[in-house]
Amino acid sequence: MGQNNSSRILIYSHDTFGLGHLRRCRAIAHHLVEQNKHLTVLILSGSPIIGSFDFRTRVDFVRVPGVIKLRNGEYTSLSLHMDIEDTLMLRSSIIKHTASIFDPDVFIVDKEPIGLRGEVKETLEMLKERGTRLILGLRDVMDEPNLLAAEWRTKKVRPVLEELYDEMWVYGLPQICNPLENMGLSEKTQRKTIYTGYLPRQAGSAQNMPDLNIVKRPYLLATTGGGGDGEEMVDWLLSAYESDPLLPYPVLLVLGPFMQPEVRTRFAKRASRLERVETITFDPHLESLMTNAAGVVAMGGYNTFCEILSFDKRALIVPREKPRLEQRIRASRAQELGLAKVLINDGKREPAKMAAALRAMPKQNLPSEVVVPGLLEGLFNVNRLMTPWLHRASEPGSAGKTVHKLVDKA
Repeated sequence: MGQNNSSRILIYSHDTFGLGHLRRCRAIAHHLVEQNKHLTVLILSGSPIIGSFDFRTRVDFVRVPGVIKLRNGEYTSLSLHMDIEDTLMLRSSIIKHTASIFDPDVFIVDKEPIGLRGEVKETLEMLKERGTRLILGLRDVMDEPNLLAAEWRTKKVRPVLEELYDEMWVYGLPQICNPLENMGLSEKTQRKTIYTGYLPRQAGSAQNMPDLNIVKRPYLLATTGGGGDGEEMVDWLLSAYESDPLLPYPVLLVLGPFMQPEVRTRFAKRASRLERVETITFDPHLESLMTNAAGVVAMGGYNTFCEILSFDKRALIVPREKPRLEQRIRASRAQELGLAKVLINDGKREPAKMAAALRAMPKQNLPSEVVVPGLLEGLFNVNRLMTPWLHRASEPGSAGKTVHKLVDKA
């Protein structure tokens, strides 16, 4: 347990492709330290650009060697000239050693119950013995239930959910998406599941806006997230502006740091020929860009969806469908509820279809015009769920995590 009656939370951020996990974990960490003055949070991540983000006081990170998922589904080391198995052993060792020294009161694992290729399982077992509260955090949509169930069977996840984790938090609402439906989980595991609502984001400051002419007038923000799988959306969007230069708004296109450099260069060259399109690779203050945008074009990952709801933006979602249907499922439910519009990529990517959708955006309803109780209460509920454990850890003279064990058995 931390010194000076402080509490500690360790968060494992599964980052091999994109920015989603890191941005979600960072939002949770920032809210928790804001609400709990004696709390320290440490994030474990393999993201190569984690150092580009701002972190609040009492939030820090340990970066493990990065790995990246190839298009064929295999993993490889991002920077080190090492076999993937050796890289994973190194990551696992760093994770376990960090957890041992940091000695958290609560350990939150994001999305992957045993981590990448099982790299956090030994850490979970070690911390369980110490009485650490173990939480699995899941986004609102994972994948089609039959595919996820098969994946979890292969990875032998179910015993871990049943025996190691104390709670499973779903950062969404069951009436929108239920990621564990038809998964065949035991009643004991199902009782551990809590739906928190979506995680709201804080509006960005005007001080963090980039010095670009395009943002000095009403504009659309188009974002691919990390950009590693955003090539088709960008191509379609550019083709619409190439064919119809009089679309309602100019567009600022954030290509993403993980887009292939040669692809990024090609898109930037196309955009440079268009008077009403501007591109940037990455901005750590995306919240500021979205706060000030007239609307958003995006692929509909979890974090972007939370931002669209938080900042009440009209949105056109162009979901990817491979390797997972996560974005398609979320986008379809959002459209059914009237929270956003969806444009499905049929492979043809006709410029006129994209142009028509962009022309219709100013007439869309705002998300706030749809009433969904508890929609954006995720951070409030995460703090509410966490507070009893943090207070037990920080009580003067308490036995720290030993108290957790006694309370659990009471």
